[in-house]
Amino acid sequence: MRILGGLDVHRSQITYDWVSVDGGEARRGRIVPASRVELRSWLEGLPCSEGDFAVEATTGWRFVVEELGRAGFVAHLAEPADTSAARGRKRRAKTDRADARLLRELLSQGRLPESWIGPSHILDLRETTRLRHTLSAQRTQWYQRIHADLYHLGVAKPQGGLAAVSREWLKTIDVPAAVRYAIGVGLAEVDHLNAVIRPIDRWLGAYSRLQPGCRALCENHYGVGPVTAATILAEVGDVRRFHDGDAIVRYTGLDITVHSSDTKTRPGRLARQGPPALRWALYEAAMSASRAGSPDHAYYQRVKQRKGGKRPALSVARKLIRRIRHTLIELDDQALAPVDPHRLPNLEETMHTAA
Repeated sequence: MRILGGLDVHRSQITYDWVSVDGGEARRGRIVPASRVELRSWLEGLPCSEGDFAVEATTGWRFVVEELGRAGFVAHLAEPADTSAARGRKRRAKTDRADARLLRELLSQGRLPESWIGPSHILDLRETTRLRHTLSAQRTQWYQRIHADLYHLGVAKPQGGLAAVSREWLKTIDVPAAVRYAIGVGLAEVDHLNAVIRPIDRWLGAYSRLQPGCRALCENHYGVGPVTAATILAEVGDVRRFHDGDAIVRYTGLDITVHSSDTKTRPGRLARQGPPALRWALYEAAMSASRAGSPDHAYYQRVKQRKGGKRPALSVARKLIRRIRHTLIELDDQALAPVDPHRLPNLEETMHTAA
């Protein structure tokens, strides 16, 4: 007996829909609560431990995929947007049961749009790089709030930009006490975020020096540093699944979409469908093309003269990810080789020290 099924994962429950390949049995229902323990118990109660299950690539998929593999089943990760498109025009209210059934039907028909399931060490790296990206974004938000408060009162922007705002500089300007307090809170939050980000950067630096894929990106691509290399590797994963450069550009969300209707065409915009941390890393690396020593400097300047704004860096970022694909393909299996954890600093200990 072999099972084909679909699992619709939510925070409070998991809806399942499975059938046996020989058509002798079918089941629908819910696993409550949606936890590793309950899912493991449910899997152990199935009539067999052979078959395939489809899971949508939304929050919570990792523990489901891990438990499916532990129980002997083959997990298939469905790409959410393409899975929704495969549903076609919605004719009735969408339910969790309908979602689970759709996943099972697409899997049985060989039409499931699958996403890549990375090894555990790459998924762990992805957690760390996404945490770093989130903390960096929060730091920028606090800086922007500080400058918004100052601009609202007509205070000139200090020379040096965001980093020039300090408590010493703040004492020299005339602002209401409430604004001074708000800015002080913002600076304290920035200091705290800097203290948290530093050990993560040190850990990512050590990781990039030891991991073959990250090391190759740093050595062969101008502007790619330890943090951006680790972020790119964690988000891109196995590049061999992208059949050409256009495919990996689409994955990043840096491709341009154009809407056309008869003779009317609206200007293109970035698709922004890929991981935000990946776009950030590529953009940061591409910004280095503005330096005279960059191999892409001439191209950057040509685009800047024609388009201006952020277009030059985005254009370089698209060229960069195509080159990165070739670099990682040449490394083959070594591109995602794990790093001995004993050779890395203990991230938890460094975080506690920073706190």
